[in-house]
Amino acid sequence: MRKYLATLIIPFLMVSVDVQAQKSKKTDKIKGKYSSATFSGLKLRSIGPALTSGRIADIAVNPNKTSEYYVAVASGGVWKTSNSGNTYTPIFDGQGSYSIGCVTIDPNNPHIVWVGTGENNNQRSVAYGDGVYKSEDGGKSWKNMGLKTSEHIGNIIVKPGNSQVIYVAAMGPLWKAGGERGVYKSNDGGKTWKRVLHINEHTGATELIMDPRNSDVLYASFQQRRRHVFTYIGGGPGSGIHKTTDGGKTWTKLSKGLPSVEVGRIGLAISPVNPDYIFAIIEASDKKGGFYRSTNRGASWDKMSDYSTSGNYYQEIICDPKDVDKVFSMNTWLHHTEDGGKIFKKTGEKSKHVDNHTIWIDPSNTDHWLIGCDGGIYETWDHAQNWQYKANLPVTQFYKLAIDNAEPFYNVYGGTQDNNTQGGPSRTTNNSGIVNSDWYITLGGDGFEAAIDPKDPNIVYSQAQYGWLARYDKKSGEKLGIKPMPGKGEPGLRWNWDAPLIISPHNNKRLYFAANILFRSDDRGSSWKAISGDLSQQIDRNKLKVMGKVWSMDAVMKNKSTTIYGNCVALDESPLQENLIYVGTDDGLIQITDNAGGSWSKVAKFPGIPLNTYVNDIVASQHNANVVYATFNNHKKGDFKPYILKSSDKGKSWTAIQGNLPDRGSVYAIAEDHVNSKLLFAGTEFGLFFSISGGNEWTQLKSGLPIIAVRDIEIQKRENDLVLGTFGRGFYILDDYSSLRTYSDDLMKKSAHIFPIKDALMYIDSRPLGNRGKSSQGESFYTAENPPIGAVFTFLMTDTLRTLKEIRQKKEAKLKKADSPIPFPSAADIRAEDNEEKPYLLFTVRDDKNNVVRKIKSETKNGIKRVVWDFRYTAATPIKLKEGKVSRYGEPASGPLALPGNYSVSLAKSVNGVITELVGSQKFKCVKLNNTTLPAKDNAELLKAEMETYLNLLD
Repeated sequence: MRKYLATLIIPFLMVSVDVQAQKSKKTDKIKGKYSSATFSGLKLRSIGPALTSGRIADIAVNPNKTSEYYVAVASGGVWKTSNSGNTYTPIFDGQGSYSIGCVTIDPNNPHIVWVGTGENNNQRSVAYGDGVYKSEDGGKSWKNMGLKTSEHIGNIIVKPGNSQVIYVAAMGPLWKAGGERGVYKSNDGGKTWKRVLHINEHTGATELIMDPRNSDVLYASFQQRRRHVFTYIGGGPGSGIHKTTDGGKTWTKLSKGLPSVEVGRIGLAISPVNPDYIFAIIEASDKKGGFYRSTNRGASWDKMSDYSTSGNYYQEIICDPKDVDKVFSMNTWLHHTEDGGKIFKKTGEKSKHVDNHTIWIDPSNTDHWLIGCDGGIYETWDHAQNWQYKANLPVTQFYKLAIDNAEPFYNVYGGTQDNNTQGGPSRTTNNSGIVNSDWYITLGGDGFEAAIDPKDPNIVYSQAQYGWLARYDKKSGEKLGIKPMPGKGEPGLRWNWDAPLIISPHNNKRLYFAANILFRSDDRGSSWKAISGDLSQQIDRNKLKVMGKVWSMDAVMKNKSTTIYGNCVALDESPLQENLIYVGTDDGLIQITDNAGGSWSKVAKFPGIPLNTYVNDIVASQHNANVVYATFNNHKKGDFKPYILKSSDKGKSWTAIQGNLPDRGSVYAIAEDHVNSKLLFAGTEFGLFFSISGGNEWTQLKSGLPIIAVRDIEIQKRENDLVLGTFGRGFYILDDYSSLRTYSDDLMKKSAHIFPIKDALMYIDSRPLGNRGKSSQGESFYTAENPPIGAVFTFLMTDTLRTLKEIRQKKEAKLKKADSPIPFPSAADIRAEDNEEKPYLLFTVRDDKNNVVRKIKSETKNGIKRVVWDFRYTAATPIKLKEGKVSRYGEPASGPLALPGNYSVSLAKSVNGVITELVGSQKFKCVKLNNTTLPAKDNAELLKAEMETYLNLLD
């Protein structure tokens, strides 16, 4: 009798995985057979880190409530805090851009927020936007207000006293001519725009400042600029400062006292103490740049000093709210002047990251600041003597990632923009999740491609910019520089900012590392041998036209902050044929050798690919030695199209397989499943896509992943995990994606299906902080989610089970749309609706003797979903009609822990109380994690004792 009662209990507390997709009202942007919504149950999991955060472009503080502010992340969306940074919430994830240039709070209404998309720098890793956005509810909802082809927004000003008048400094495209660039004005709250100042197709407005005494008086700085893979030009005749005194109707170019040579980026600031004082920091050729001041509203200017910064990345200045002579300069190291610009000194950055981009100075306490830099957000209350780091903003920009084979949990490594190379766990046994202290730095500088010995996870290869490669011993912390160097009398090497590195799949001691030539080491980098000549086209970049002409060596910032052109950027070796190696270059070549460099064949033309297009990724197939994939990225010529090619003859000929990928969104990375050769993954400028048809058709995976650039993809084969490196939101993992391997049209003909179940790892989570979750560490303590502990059942439902009420409402909606009369239901129908039990799915877990262990209820929506059995028998506690949230001191109600071993699960549906089986028993295994010092001698006896107590409680 006891056993019979146990099998009948159906827990109302369901253990399940959150299967809600990314909150967005947008529908799929691509047309295809499969909808993203079908796969919403395959949710990607963010693992952070927030150890070093990422680049901040702008901060907007609510003047009426300074604990509330908005953060414009250069490559990570917009975040909001209402508690001085104790917690941050992403509020822009469902929009069309993740790259943000500026954020502005309407001075007349703090609920109205404006965002300019497209980072307002000219750096090599800058991403592009799709215009300006407006929120009227403090960031809860957004509307794109136009200027979509501006691509980069400098700043936005709302007129004090009139929210209908908005000014925008549109920088325009960085990589091509044209687009919406210049100063734009709206008189109707952003519904329509008029360009009130335009210079030429190569020059855009970088900054606008407004006289606080007269909102019709504005100053605008303009910059002529262009970046390509091979160069950067940071100035030209179009650059300069302009002024209007009539709200933009007419403009005057200011020149008296300013440099007469060609200038680059100009930063502007107006003193709130005395708005007659205008400051300008100017890039210029012939070393004519510097810091300038006008004390007569721009009529004339005096050069105060030679101090300037790089307009590629900085060149912004901010005035102190109370001291007319005090101005702060955003620079690698934060600087300020206290004498109007004659002398600049370092402000002080003890225990703080450098590379500063924005500052807010508290007008009520000018020793209190917020700073946004490449390392995130810092706050000081004592004029930079000490800083507090906001260690809960996971917006790290990863260029590349690597994974190891550590057990029981693998580790993830990645090279970052200005935040070192970092490593950390894919999951932990900690109930709190993955915390910042789980992460560690393997090498400083800007980080790029890493590689981990597949047999010994303690050997980690990490690199910084321009090929600075080190072998890191994780056990001891030792770093050994192993960068290949040219021999005596040999020409210098050209290293890319991000040089390609791999460990040979045939020999874990063999490395391949490429500059403009390819190197090989058979002793873990202790010695190197060049196995190629120069693999690039050896193009002289100084003979290439930019903005319609060839520029002289004296051009502003010419070739600065740009890798020397002509080097290797992509690399792979066939896992099936040793010494078959593919190399891709930044100038559009794929070079191939099948004899370890003894001879090379070159491919320079590819179908549908513009000449000289950057080869972003190469992947040799694990299934067929003749097959290789390549992605091409031409965004630095203003071409945002996706390009993926496949070769079936070792690179001799190529076929496009980008299929139905969106036209706007370059491809960075591709990965091939190690079991099903038809299953491919692509990382693009705006997210992750997969194909189960070898590239003929692609579907976006969006659940849990914001709109973000996916720069790199790795597959952890042992776990069947898909790992993503994003440029601005850290790492993401799709735990056990194997259901995609067997997904097909035939499955859609079934009413339901349970995919093969991965062996479940059994363990009890640890509580190093004493309690559950964040314990007593406060909400600012950063934690990233671990996967749930339990057996995960991934299943497919092809139809949503609806209630009588839902069916009636659906019929009524059709009648309403057809403008037909809607019949009122009968009393019997209403009663039937009220009495109907809501449909649900029922999973029944049985042990190897067919005894029922647990029954789990789940939602009935269609598509691929997941539920989790937590290894527990049904709780013996009384059934509760409503379950409250478990506190940090409590534990969820649960029964005894089941034993490791073989189990099965079946699936049924309940419709108005009638249970019908949909899927029969599917076998799976539970495996114990051996991480205990004193394991139980007899788990079966222990369970037997627990079950005696458990069944007595049920009785």
